[in-house]
Amino acid sequence: MREPTVDVAADFAADYFQSYSVVGLLAVVGVLFVAVAFGAGRLLRPVVPTPEKLLTYECGVDPVGEGWAHTQVRYYVYAFLYVIFAVDSIFLFPWATVFAAPGYGTTTLVEMFVFLGFLTVGLLYAYKKGVLTWA
Repeated sequence: MREPTVDVAADFAADYFQSYSVVGLLAVVGVLFVAVAFGAGRLLRPVVPTPEKLLTYECGVDPVGEGWAHTQVRYYVYAFLYVIFAVDSIFLFPWATVFAAPGYGTTTLVEMFVFLGFLTVGLLYAYKKGVLTWA
């Protein structure tokens, strides 16, 4: 049996690094594209600063008073619940591909029901605490 020659190893290394060079080239092109766009924007924009333009602006309301505002906690709870169920939907797609593979059906089905059970317990807890009421 012949030992692999240096040419085979060199060809393998060349193919290996060629794939990374394509990724590196795309990254460099992307960075250059962004740099050119920002540079063109800086050169082409008009620069006329006035005191009114330097004020903080939000939704047409002039800034009056302090910058601190009270926010209802329930908005954060709704956002947190949304993130939980968005993560749930992200896990469903790879699960569906593994579930279709031969030999993994029962195991992945049980795992998904355990996962959905944890989510259901969390949803029931939030409902019992009154988090899901808007009032």
